[in-house]
Amino acid sequence: MNQKCGVGKTTTAVNLGHALALLGKKVTLLDMDPQGHIAISLGLKNDQGGLDRVLLKGESFDDYLMPARDNLDVVCAGNNLTDFERLALGGSSRGYRLRRAIEASTLMACDFVLIDCPASSGLLGINAIFAADELLIPVSDDYLSLQGLSRIMQILKRSESVLGHSIRLWIVSTRMQLRRRLTAEVRLKILKYFPGRVLKTVIKENAVLAACPSLGKSVFEYEEMVTCAEDYQSLAQDLLDGRTG
Repeated sequence: MNQKCGVGKTTTAVNLGHALALLGKKVTLLDMDPQGHIAISLGLKNDQGGLDRVLLKGESFDDYLMPARDNLDVVCAGNNLTDFERLALGGSSRGYRLRRAIEASTLMACDFVLIDCPASSGLLGINAIFAADELLIPVSDDYLSLQGLSRIMQILKRSESVLGHSIRLWIVSTRMQLRRRLTAEVRLKILKYFPGRVLKTVIKENAVLAACPSLGKSVFEYEEMVTCAEDYQSLAQDLLDGRTG
């Protein structure tokens, strides 16, 4: 999650998810963004229902699990997920629909359930936070993404007061152009203010990351082994081991 667009939320969800699956972990990706980019990025169709049916109609996740790769399943957004943001009935219980649906499904047997969030902080985002044990915030190498991080921290603090427990926070440096002075400044700033919360691996900017979704592939399926695939392998290990830097 990050309220700024273009920081690599979907790219991180897809490639981190596939990296964990390649390590033998059972992973499910949930597409909470109405744009449906998780499905597109993995060569799947978004028009057969998924999160929209689960959240709006109370149907089971188990009916919408789509095998995407070995050890990796996807639940698509569905065409009507935007309607959930306008849901007026249910009061405060609306914020817990995702959490309850996960708890009532076979997703509880997964090693990881990764939720790709929209940039907005509406009802979809609140459901994601209320369902999560951990929050991963991609931050790219510009100051506007730091502003997005600041807004997310405010939302997280309010959410934790409602939930009555803390959510473990991780920050990942994405789309980093290592030759830029600004890149180093942004990285140093987040390390200063979030010690022990910034994952060690830096995801470097690479044209392949933009090309892969058009092919319906993750970076691990690209025709040549590229640096960004190694980055995501390393990031997965960071998450498993709690490696920060």
